Amino acid sequence: MLVGDSMTIGSAGDYTWRYRMWQHLNRTYGGPYRIVGPRDTLYEVAAAAPVSHDYGDPAFPERARRHLAGWGEGWLHMAPLIAEAVRAHKADTLLISLGLIDLGFYTNADDTAANVRRFFAEARAAQPHLRAVLLPVIPNIRALTDTAFAAECDRFNELLAKAVADLSTPQSPLLLASPPVDYVLDRDTYDGTHPSPSGEHLLAAAFADALHQGWDVGGPYEPVA
Repeated sequence: MLVGDSMTIGSAGDYTWRYRMWQHLNRTYGGPYRIVGPRDTLYEVAAAAPVSHDYGDPAFPERARRHLAGWGEGWLHMAPLIAEAVRAHKADTLLISLGLIDLGFYTNADDTAANVRRFFAEARAAQPHLRAVLLPVIPNIRALTDTAFAAECDRFNELLAKAVADLSTPQSPLLLASPPVDYVLDRDTYDGTHPSPSGEHLLAAAFADALHQGWDVGGPYEPVA
């Protein structure tokens, strides 16, 4: 199950990093798998709602579009939803990209980290053997000009790494993905925050490489146009 905010749900016309991840798993997983979740839409800016099915590739199958992601949603919003989503959809692995929206609009770094811990308490109540890969907050346009916000992002990433170390167990392991190397806002986003096609590949690669290196799931990421 892919869990995230606006960078994960994507907007109408996007391919999304979810699509890139699906392509990667099809090439390298080596067995059957399912992408699961309670949602399957993109965000429609004109409607200000997640009602679009206009993916960049219409051949992206409906069964692979499943997710738990929302425009403007963060750890604060997902913590109350995750137990039911895991239970109902039988998720055993989470790929999580959250935090930027929390820090930007809702909570400071410490409160956001507390919601990370709440999230995993809820998720594990539904599936004690759950495993997860977590992506730190990545570069964004606001952090370039707002030094206080940049400091909160750095602080949260430190707390996220500590939470992963504290909460990971043999029964329910957690991995911290490495942020994308050489993530250039002018190239890898279309507005300083949301990923362009090249950024989608970099986000998918961060998760794919963590899965491969940490748990020998799939292979190294190789982008496909």
